[in-house]
Amino acid sequence: MAKHLLISGRVQGVFFRESMRSEAERLGVTGWVRNRRDGVVEAVVDGTESAVQAMIEWAYRGPPSARVTDVKVSEYQGSFTSFERLPTD
Repeated sequence: MAKHLLISGRVQGVFFRESMRSEAERLGVTGWVRNRRDGVVEAVVDGTESAVQAMIEWAYRGPPSARVTDVKVSEYQGSFTSFERLPTD
């Protein structure tokens, strides 16, 4: 079960990607996360339904210094073997 996330707010420059990678590893979720040039953090999370839901809930909070204002969630086709931080698009 893979989901595509677009996370808005104060989410860049606050260790969001590394914190998300760490949380994904803790939950056994695969996929990727990257900063976009428009200030949004984009991610794909794949795993069990409960693990993906936990990642989505985490994305609404983010790391302590983040201020998330919106998370858009959509379906995504694909599977992954790990969770990676990708370069900015």
